[in-house]
Amino acid sequence: MRSTRSRNAVVTTRTTDDRHWQAGAGRAAEAGLPGLDIERSTLYSPAELYDRTPYAETFDARAYAWARAACGPAEALAEVLHDQAVDTALADWVREPRLVGVMGGHAADRGTPGYAEAARLGALLGAGHVVATGGGPGAMEAANLGGRMAGLDADTLAEAVRRVSAVPSFRPSIDDWVQAARDALELSPSPRPSLGVPTWHYGHEPPNLFATAIAKYFRNALREAILLQVCDAGIVFLAGAGGTVQEIFQDACENYYAGEQDVAPMVLVGRAYWTETLPAWPLLQALSRGRAMEAHVHLVDTVDEAAALFT
Repeated sequence: MRSTRSRNAVVTTRTTDDRHWQAGAGRAAEAGLPGLDIERSTLYSPAELYDRTPYAETFDARAYAWARAACGPAEALAEVLHDQAVDTALADWVREPRLVGVMGGHAADRGTPGYAEAARLGALLGAGHVVATGGGPGAMEAANLGGRMAGLDADTLAEAVRRVSAVPSFRPSIDDWVQAARDALELSPSPRPSLGVPTWHYGHEPPNLFATAIAKYFRNALREAILLQVCDAGIVFLAGAGGTVQEIFQDACENYYAGEQDVAPMVLVGRAYWTETLPAWPLLQALSRGRAMEAHVHLVDTVDEAAALFT
């Protein structure tokens, strides 16, 4: 199994200059984005990010606007310190659970067969693991929804999927999209843990409400690397486009250089999609040949086949 955290992310202030710069970054953050804690010790909850109505006034929306406008060195340092704090909190959060990642396209609207299958995959995986996603809409939201409802009966999951499908997309109204999610949340008052790892780099896409813990970063490159790193039990890749293909080969690179004990399974779902539409599978198969990862890369047709590889 691949180590969940292979580096020490903790940085401490040691000198007067350190404390001076940290204080300056804190003041810059508070002036531009009240409520931004660059020394926070826990991950975000959906309630923290969606702290107000309408969405345009929430902390999540204000953080995105601040990140786009902030350009000074103090603001840049504040972002770095915030992400370090989130990174450390995430290291604590993943200390015990075994995480399975679900990667897939954000374009899978609610009410589509792809969304329903991603939700069912999340429920199947969540029975024995913690489901982790990129924390956004589409397949990511569906997998977090299924993960938090793992253990509930299939009819309850289907009802949750039905409720959110009343508002298929966060466009044109994020507020309507959020309200439909809240209607579905009523069905899981005691959720299974589920992780979302979104970024304000893509802040135009709101984070989904079904992850019970949210590690939201300003820097996307850090977020991408850490999301793959924490999925110690492996990753399932559903149909997606550029971002999903990037994640496949970023994960493949880690596995390519890993020893037998550190390889984490990779499962691509959709034989026609990954061999014809976006033929990532032939390259992945060729890349893995003769390496420790060879026995741990899989191509399947259904989410049931994918989930069975993690039992």
